[in-house]
Amino acid sequence: MPERYKGFGYWDIATRQMSIVTKSQQTRFQDAKVGVVGCGGIGGGTILMLARMGLGNLTIVDKDEYDLSNLNRQAIASLETIGIEKTVATKERVRITNPYTKVNAFNEKLTPENIDKIFGDRDIIIDALDNLYSRVVVSRYARENDIPYIHGAIHGTQGQLSVFTKDTVSYEELFSLPSLGKELGEETEAEIKKLTKGVPPVIGPVPNIVGCLEAFEAYKLVTGIGEVTYAPKILNFDLLNLESFKVLEL
Repeated sequence: MPERYKGFGYWDIATRQMSIVTKSQQTRFQDAKVGVVGCGGIGGGTILMLARMGLGNLTIVDKDEYDLSNLNRQAIASLETIGIEKTVATKERVRITNPYTKVNAFNEKLTPENIDKIFGDRDIIIDALDNLYSRVVVSRYARENDIPYIHGAIHGTQGQLSVFTKDTVSYEELFSLPSLGKELGEETEAEIKKLTKGVPPVIGPVPNIVGCLEAFEAYKLVTGIGEVTYAPKILNFDLLNLESFKVLEL
């Protein structure tokens, strides 16, 4: 760290947003514990914004390493991180962005068997995933444990976001998934996976916009400012049609 920055503090980082929130509201965010599933396109933007806004405690989970195909969109991917575990590179990036954000990193696949170990103490869980089955696993766990679940997804130039709690419709109900009301065995998993065909197209700005929006939904949930996008409302957009930025209610 350059000598001129030594001795700086948490409140120096947060100073530019302190006319938007009170100190007590920001302190709540500093004390909050947020979990993010995925450190890729959506996750990179989410995680960096959480750290920059002053989150105090962050848990991340991802089983992959960065590769060249990630460079077009994933904020933490660079030539220096190719071949490095995403959680390792992400934890270091957060450290040099905001050293006051504690990061708990899990380099493993999230499953029904390990999710409680990873997210059992979280106040909010953010979905930065790229597959339906894992979203069902996470959304069910969050609902069963009364943890707000922030969902975000992208396809091509399109993005969407919604927030689920025990008091809203569930993720599976809102999107009428075939897993609704069924145990998550191999048969149900196979049904869900049939809904996803191939690797979805994506261009750089889209997942980062969704990630930033998810981070701000977490900020609103914790601080109490603004209006949260609770399901059945969904924030939708298509970057090829600027008139498409709208909140829909399903």
